[in-house]
Amino acid sequence: MSKLRVNAYSISIDGYGAGPDQGLANPMGVGAEGLHEWIVATKTFQNLSSDFAGSLTAGKPSQEGLDDDFAKRSFANVGAWIMGRNMFAHSRGPWTDDGWKGWWGSNPPYHVPVFVLTHHARASITMEGGTTFHFVTDGIHAALEGAKQAAQGKDIRLGGGAATIRQYLSAGLIDELHLAISPILLGQGEHLLSGIDTVRLGYKCTEHASTGLATHVVLTK
Repeated sequence: MSKLRVNAYSISIDGYGAGPDQGLANPMGVGAEGLHEWIVATKTFQNLSSDFAGSLTAGKPSQEGLDDDFAKRSFANVGAWIMGRNMFAHSRGPWTDDGWKGWWGSNPPYHVPVFVLTHHARASITMEGGTTFHFVTDGIHAALEGAKQAAQGKDIRLGGGAATIRQYLSAGLIDELHLAISPILLGQGEHLLSGIDTVRLGYKCTEHASTGLATHVVLTK
């Protein structure tokens, strides 16, 4: 049976999953690059077929070890993805004919169907390597149902942004939540867990481990 998983989602010590002022120049928000130092250094991330990954890892040696183990696990048994529009594009409002097909170049690192939550309809986009972006306008449950059908029994990985994860988490739909807590403070941006009663929703910490770049915490129901 398919599980809905959040994997390798980086937050700051003070709980922010993205910095302020996200946009084309700062896709993760101002100051948020440090959230992802742990995964950018891993062999798994650096082996991704992605122009975006290459731009982040240029000149950095790849590392194995615990961080890489978590990165590798994040891609295991994934048959479909769900993400918010904020993760797919920098733009807001109705789609424009600007040719935008995501941050990742012609061969995104997903290689499975990806369901993008949006308020504005758009035709599906087929990319190299098996990735097809489908745009869902009728909510989180419809996206999850479509992803389950596409995954064919494999798991579904839920990407960002924080607002998308919060919606699924508040609805109790996430089966596994892996957070990588990076040793930085952001002070502002998109907070992940504020106001969400994870205990009432039935989540508990089932795994935790630390490296020099992140503290990994896994919550399950």
